[in-house]
This record gives sequence, C-alpha cells and structure tokens, in this order.
Amino acid sequence: MQGIPAPEGDADLISTDYNIGQDNIEGTVGPFGFDIHNPVFLISGLSVVAFVFYTLALPEQSGDLFSWLFSQVTQGFDWFFLGAANIFVIFCLVLIFTPLGSVRLGGVDARPDYTYAGWFAMLFAAGMGIGLMFYGVSEPMSHFSSSMGGTAAEGGVRTDWAPLGAAAGDEQAAIRLGMAATIFHWALHPWAIYAVVALALALFSYNKGLPLTIRSAFYPILGERVWGWWGHVIDTLAVFATLFGLATSLGFGATQANAGLNHLFGVPISNTTEVILISAITAVALISVLRGLDGGVKVLSEINMGLAFVLLLFVLLAGPTIAILTGFADYLWAYVVNLPALSNPVGREDTNFMQGWTSFYWAWWISWSPFVGMFIARVSRGRSVREFIICVLLIPSLVCVLWMSVFGGVAIQQVVQDGYTAAQEADLPLQLFYMLEALPLASITSFVGIILVIVFFVTSSDSGSLVIDTITAGGKIDAPVPQRVFWCTFEGAVAIVLLLSAGGLASLQSMVISTGLPFTVVLLLMCWAIFRGLQSERANT
Repeated sequence: MQGIPAPEGDADLISTDYNIGQDNIEGTVGPFGFDIHNPVFLISGLSVVAFVFYTLALPEQSGDLFSWLFSQVTQGFDWFFLGAANIFVIFCLVLIFTPLGSVRLGGVDARPDYTYAGWFAMLFAAGMGIGLMFYGVSEPMSHFSSSMGGTAAEGGVRTDWAPLGAAAGDEQAAIRLGMAATIFHWALHPWAIYAVVALALALFSYNKGLPLTIRSAFYPILGERVWGWWGHVIDTLAVFATLFGLATSLGFGATQANAGLNHLFGVPISNTTEVILISAITAVALISVLRGLDGGVKVLSEINMGLAFVLLLFVLLAGPTIAILTGFADYLWAYVVNLPALSNPVGREDTNFMQGWTSFYWAWWISWSPFVGMFIARVSRGRSVREFIICVLLIPSLVCVLWMSVFGGVAIQQVVQDGYTAAQEADLPLQLFYMLEALPLASITSFVGIILVIVFFVTSSDSGSLVIDTITAGGKIDAPVPQRVFWCTFEGAVAIVLLLSAGGLASLQSMVISTGLPFTVVLLLMCWAIFRGLQSERANT
C-alpha cells in the first residue's frame, strides 16, 4: 500500500460549522522526540509494550488465552460480524442512490487532486497486500476441495457447506462455488468496510476542517466530548485494531516467505527463521521510514506494483488463458447468485466456514480499515460521494476478483485437467509455490513471489506505522520520525511474539478478531455520523 500525504485544502472550501477544538488535539513534544497526543500515545504505547513482554514471558498461558478468545468471539459473535458487514454494504449502496451522493469531498468547488488513471492505480495499490499472496491459491483451492464431492474425505459434500453445497461429483459446480466463496471474502463487503472509514475521514477532514483521525467522525454524535475521553477511547481502539491487523498480515507474510525460501533454497522452516525474517524486514521498513514517503514507501510500492502485474500477467498467459478469462465472468456470476446465502447471518449450518473463514475475514478487514481508509481518504479529495463509493467498491473488488480468478483458477485447473495435486495437498503457505512449479520458469517466478511477499511486508509495515502515528499524534501527518520508528518496531515485535506463543498463527487470528469486535461497533456508529455530516453538507449548499 502506498502512503500519500493529504492534499492541502483551500480555506474557502472548508465548512466551519464544527468547532475543531484545536487546543484539545495538539500534543506536546516529550522525551526522545515523541509527539504525545494527550493520553492516546501513552495508553496505546504502554499497552503494546506490556503485551509484548507478557506474551514473551508466558507463551503457553498467552497461547491458551488467545485460543479461548478466538473461540468465544467467533462462536458468540459470528452473526454480529456478518450482520454488520451487510449493513456497511447496504449503507454504501443507499448513499449511491440518494441525493446525499452528490456531496463533494472538499466542498462544492473542490476538484480532484489526481486523474482517474492515477486514482485508480492508487486504489489498486490499496487493494493489494500480503493477504492476496497468501490466499490467492490456497483459499480457492480450500473451498473447491471442501465443496467437491470427489475430493472430500467423506465422499460427498461436507456438512459445513450444506446450504451451498454442489451435488457430489459435480466438478464444475464445485469450482464455481469455491470461487464464489473466495470472491465473497475479497469483494464488496471488505471494500464497503474500507469505504465507510475512508468516507468518514475525508468528509470530516476536507469538508469540516477536523483533524485526520478517527475521533473526528464522531463530532456529530459526541460534540465537544470528542476531544475528551470518548475520543481517546475511539482513537486507542483504532490503534489496537490497526496494530493487530498489521501484525496478522506480517505473520502470514513471514510464514509464506519462509515456506518459499525452504522450497527454493532449503532454508529450514522454523520459528527462528521467521523471527529473523520479521526482524530483517522490519529493519528495511525502518530505513524506508527514515527516507520518508517519496524516497521510501512510494518507491517500494511502485516496484511492488510492477512485480505484481508482471507475475499476474505471466500466470495468466502461462496457464489456460481462455479458461481463466471465461471463468472470470462465470465466477462473478456465481458470486452474485450465492451472495444471499453467503452473507446470511442466521440459521447457518456451515459453521466452520462462517466462523473460521468469514468472521475472521470481517474482523481482519475491520482491523485494517483505519489503515486502508486513511490512505483512500488522502487521495480522494474532490470526488463526489457517489463517485467515491462506486469506484472504491468496484475498482479494487474487480482487481481482487481478477487476482483470485487467475491464481486460484490456474491451481484448480491443474487438479481438474492435469491431475496435478501437489498444490492442493501442500500446506497453505506453500500452495502458491507448488502452483508456480507446474508452470514454466518456476524458479524465477517463485523467487519473484518471495520478493513480492517481502516488499508487501515492508510497505505494509511502513505505511501502517504512518497511520498509527497519525492517529496517536491527533491527526498530524508530519509527526516526529522517532515516533514512527517506535510504531514500526513494535509492529514487528507484536508479530514475533504472537508467532512465538503456543498458538502461532492462530494467536494472530485470535487477536485480530478480538480487537475487530469492539471496532465494529465504532464503524456502525460511524455510519450514523456520516449520514448526519452529509445532511449538514446538503443543507449548506
């Protein structure tokens, strides 16, 4: 993800109907050059340090706690995550088709800071990440295997797919179902989550002149109390959600990079290797932080974009190209047909899919929403709300669908047409590399895949530290470098200690879903605040 500084708004374009309480948001420069924003930095910073030491000191106990949290949240609140995500999609669609969609971010005379081509490219960058590298092959393959009677251990459709299951032995139906389930997790719902946060930040920053931080969106609800403890709690929750969402992505990236290095060069798969990887890549991210946006994360993001496009194009051309392209439309239609059943939050029999996949994904995306939302907000000034939502929902969704259709589609075709099952039988982090092994130039493309994972790792860590730094500094986008270094370092530390705990990757999933739960409430309230803010804008025009 590429970090872009917020464009400067003209004073005459910013509404002054809200009191921004600037005296309450300005932090003070403390020891070691930290810009301390009231209690938010201290509370979140000290909590993260305490969490790291607790997990290192008691790995077994912490692992058991994380496992308990995961089961309690996924089993008790699966309906809440699914219902909330549906509300976000419906809310975005309502804004498109009502007069509120005509409100322009930045004021009636504001014009976009970027062309469509540049804006779409940056939305594409926001949609790419370690998750697409980790799950691009493994998720379509997992859902295909679970829904395909011929490959299921029971000899028929597994019970966790009962509401959607294909008839036993119906290969094509199983492919469509597996891809529809995958697209469900990467298309409208996650991007509606991001759109809500991005719209709130853009609206209240560009139109109302408030600081670029999560608490600003709650001024219509809380008034001046937003600068007090209510605002501190909201921003602190945003910090925790973002931190653990990033740590989860970094953990997935480390395990996949380790698996790829083992596959190519025989590097041992172990906690030690993964700790070394996280430490080394975090060090590179720190260099990127010190070089700044233009000399650091922007350059790395451009490299990553180019490599990702080249790898995508290669797999498309080296694989069954016609089948992939026709499958793209077929999979999209399967997604539309199965969307009501996939998004239904009540009366489900497929608890493994609903809790282990969907609930985790929605919590993960919600945790990432301050991160991606702030990025999108920074590059979207001058767009109408209608234009903003249509593009933020559709452009990145289609990119994600294309990526999954190409990588997942090739892997499934290898099983169905060629009888090549190595990718299907491999562990999740290795499935990408085994899929590439069946194509030409496997050593080169696998190495490119490892580089992509690593650079995604670096840009996520760098950009994530910028976002957390902005939140803890009260909306400032130019907070001191030492503070950004602190967050970048501890993002890596949290990923390391969670991987070292008894649960490993499961601990990462547990923490992201646990922090995603309270932040879901924040996003639901944010929808009402956006509605109030848009009504105010309409009244002033």
